[in-house]
Amino acid sequence: MNSAASDNRRKQRILLLLALGLLLAAGASLLFGRYPAPGLMAWQRLSSDSLAARLVLHLRLPRLLTAILLGMTLSAAGMVFQLLFSNPLVEPGFLGVSQGAAFGAALSIVLLGGAAVVTQASAAAFALAGLVFSYLLAHRLRYGGWVLRLVLAGIAVSALFSAGLGMLKYMADPMRQLPEITFWLLGGLAGITWERLLAILPVVLLGLLALLLYRWRLNLLALSEQTSFSLGAAPGRERWLLILAAVLPSAALIAITGMVGWVGLIMPHIARRLFGADARFSLPAAMLLGGLFTILCDDLARALLAGEIPLGILTSLFGALIFLSLMMFQKAKVQQ
Repeated sequence: MNSAASDNRRKQRILLLLALGLLLAAGASLLFGRYPAPGLMAWQRLSSDSLAARLVLHLRLPRLLTAILLGMTLSAAGMVFQLLFSNPLVEPGFLGVSQGAAFGAALSIVLLGGAAVVTQASAAAFALAGLVFSYLLAHRLRYGGWVLRLVLAGIAVSALFSAGLGMLKYMADPMRQLPEITFWLLGGLAGITWERLLAILPVVLLGLLALLLYRWRLNLLALSEQTSFSLGAAPGRERWLLILAAVLPSAALIAITGMVGWVGLIMPHIARRLFGADARFSLPAAMLLGGLFTILCDDLARALLAGEIPLGILTSLFGALIFLSLMMFQKAKVQQ
């Protein structure tokens, strides 16, 4: 008993250190950029330089908060999906969400005029449609258990949306619409404003709060259907509650940031290395790690070169390198 309590205290200290690291990184990010010179800006400049103050308050701050929410949401959704589906290679968009959002954005750009608000609404609508289609298709399948049917349905729906996206790219104007679709698919936070952030903030905060409050149930729902039911859980209803709490904020964020990959795949792996499979600790750890990772990638995206690098390129690059290092140089297996 003392050993368990000591282990819990150790995990709580690590979570506290991660939270402190996230706060420090966020504070430094507000001062980091290419104005007035590449690197960190002194705090004192905010009081003497009105342009620097407006830059921090109206550009960097909403972008920073969106980066944190994006990393936390994708990582939390990845952790939920990997535990519920007992598969360490799934990520937030595998139920047709990401491909649905990509199809919706491309549809808006090619056929609906491509206005920013319309593109975001279309991406969010088709992201949720991907989840609904996966659910309905899973009910029609007659192969395997419910979890397997849902995974197969998600793969099929993602493939259908990918085919539709390919058709829209073929139809797009190669000089104007195709570059816009490509840039959206690469993901980025360059267009984030207070208005866009505040529009999605309620659904994102509610989803993250639901996952945090309900995270202890993940330990039960990650077990087999019969075992979790015998322990007092309602596997079907509770799994769908967690899936919705993960998908809704993910869809809202994807709609304004574009496709940002690997965050929801890699951060849960690192969290389980540090905390094991206990979702009471690994879920908040994944969220903190995701927020920190996205902040650092976005800082590089906007300050490394004179022109901004799409965020999705850097998260994919560093995510793939981290994944390879975890698989090649760590002896411990990823805990399920």
